[in-house]
Amino acid sequence: MNLESISQNFIKDKIYLNNASVSLMPISSINAMKEFLMEYSKIGPDSPESEQFIKELWIKTRKSISKLIRCQPDEVVLTQSTTDGVNIVANGLKLDSSSNIVIRGNEHEHHANYFPWLRLAKSIDVRSLQINQNGEFSISHLKEQIDKNTKLVTLSHGLYNTGTILPVEEIGEILNQENIPYFLDSAQTVGCIGDFDFSKTNCNFMSFNGSKWLCGPMGTGVFFCKRDSSDLLEPVGIGGESAIKSNDMELSYMELPEKFQTGFRNYVGLVGMESSINYLQNVGLTNIRNHIMKLANLFRDEISKIPNVVVFGPEEESKRTSIVSFEMNGLEPEKVVVRLAGDGIIIAKREIFEKKILRVSPHLFNTEEEILKTVEELKKL
Repeated sequence: MNLESISQNFIKDKIYLNNASVSLMPISSINAMKEFLMEYSKIGPDSPESEQFIKELWIKTRKSISKLIRCQPDEVVLTQSTTDGVNIVANGLKLDSSSNIVIRGNEHEHHANYFPWLRLAKSIDVRSLQINQNGEFSISHLKEQIDKNTKLVTLSHGLYNTGTILPVEEIGEILNQENIPYFLDSAQTVGCIGDFDFSKTNCNFMSFNGSKWLCGPMGTGVFFCKRDSSDLLEPVGIGGESAIKSNDMELSYMELPEKFQTGFRNYVGLVGMESSINYLQNVGLTNIRNHIMKLANLFRDEISKIPNVVVFGPEEESKRTSIVSFEMNGLEPEKVVVRLAGDGIIIAKREIFEKKILRVSPHLFNTEEEILKTVEELKKL
């Protein structure tokens, strides 16, 4: 499939290459949200008819997500961000003074999957895996860090700064054998690494948002909780949807997904996310992966020809996403970002440890022409 022509399905006035942060939405998803708001207002937001209307939306959205990540619909909790899901686990785990958890790389990790665990270090042992510049660690070191008191291993599937894809299936097999719960932040992989079967990771919990590679609206996210892992967590929030009063002084939690589904009202966001998921699946997740890696490889090749440019991330294509991180020696990343923005090209500034770097992250609506134009502008700096 030729994806070079697909950009006409998006509203574009700039060369937008910051999809690892927030992506553009298909016009069809924007229109679906408009239509929902019109219909929701027409039937009355709090009416008998609207109750069934919203119930059908919940069902349809969970079904689309379960198909995408290979799980059961009742294992899908709808949230407003990746961070929401991380905190459901970090604040809901049943821990004691002997407990430990294992995280990856401290400051190399995205703060959303670092700060919630760091806070636990006041009361438990938080162990950090030793990593290289690309964010990778050895499996042998992981095995050394886990023991009978390990209550969780938490990792990012794809790394926001280098684009590295971690061997989450191999890790999942090890942790499953040791009966150690496993959390994945998959914000940088769902929607951009092809038709990946997330059930093969054997993770107990997973979180991602709808506004990155899924091309959905801001304020949408997913928390996956494996059905037989629900009892490992106490709900962080409680409301009328998630619990019932069993007697005068006690509450009983609902089953999944309602147990963790409290106070969510971004219905129009669900419409946009569900529409975008269907759009991506109609294009084909494998087609998208092939297209964006072609663009990423083109950018890597061309930017490497510029003197004093250093490119980060694994060389092997199968071990990275379409994120390309690099530095231009002698140039401050923030100034480069501002300069390109003035020329209508949007890229990002990020960090690898304390090193400030530049990042591009092409998606399905980007073109080879845009990649080459971006490189030409960088050459002028």
